[in-house]
Amino acid sequence: MNLELRHLRVVCAIAETGSVTKAASALGLAQPALTAQLQRIERTLGGPLFDRDRRGARPTALGELVLARARVLLPAMKGLQDEAARLAGAGEVPRWYRFGGVNSPILGRLVHRLAAEQPPAQITTYASWSVDELAQLVAGGRLDFALTGVCGDAVPSAEFGLSWREVAVDPVLVLLPETHPLADSDEVRLVDLRHEQWVAAPGDGCFGDCFAAACARAGFTPRKVYETDVRGCVDLVDAGEAVALCQATFRSVAGLVTRRLAGIPLRWRLLLGWHPDSPAAQGAEVVLETAKSAYTDSLAPHPSYLAWLLRNPGFGVRQPSGV
Repeated sequence: MNLELRHLRVVCAIAETGSVTKAASALGLAQPALTAQLQRIERTLGGPLFDRDRRGARPTALGELVLARARVLLPAMKGLQDEAARLAGAGEVPRWYRFGGVNSPILGRLVHRLAAEQPPAQITTYASWSVDELAQLVAGGRLDFALTGVCGDAVPSAEFGLSWREVAVDPVLVLLPETHPLADSDEVRLVDLRHEQWVAAPGDGCFGDCFAAACARAGFTPRKVYETDVRGCVDLVDAGEAVALCQATFRSVAGLVTRRLAGIPLRWRLLLGWHPDSPAAQGAEVVLETAKSAYTDSLAPHPSYLAWLLRNPGFGVRQPSGV
């Protein structure tokens, strides 16, 4: 592993907070992920950087050396980026936006808003079912932002060093043919779908495991699960061959209905990710707020869900938080 600026930020955060747990919270990472990252850094540098016990984490001699260099390098690199941006005339917001998305329900509206607010901006999009592929492209500078989702309180892999922020959180719904016996219900119990076949879009995220765990909590194991693209999912549900899980802002399709799952056994968090060392990071907060507005725009065709959100403030766009 090559040492990068993000690794130096990790070391500084642990030293400043005196705790891996507190540093993980400050960086918006899960504590086990930060611990694993620290171990990789220590292997790269050839020794432990901190003595850790119940009182916290204190730098070793090697750790003090790394901290001394990091406290010089990090401000210097930030200064270089700021000066380069001023010289290039980039201002606070980059003139181009390169987005990658995983079945994102707001990508189109996000592009529309940015194009309307910044007519000179060059905007490109890239589609992939793989969250890791998108994260790797962002880390490598080939994309500026990734739009993806995770189930529950899960977080994307910390391997690529991206900053992730929540756009919104929704309950996961079930997609049924309107002739289904449960289609007239406002809510459907997951256990009442135990005899159904399922269909899902591909991906490398955690959702399959989350779905299996939710079914296990409901007392059953899901039957056959087909895997196909979104159009194939719609066709299989329309044919009565399967039912599907879907996002709350899923576009209406004639002959199909979406219904909430009773007790909300599954939640889906929509996230925006970028690399903190990239030029795009300067405009990330603007893009994040635009993404939240795009999500709000996506609610217009779903008045019943919008009314539900007003009664359930723990969903939708929530107070700012890290991931």
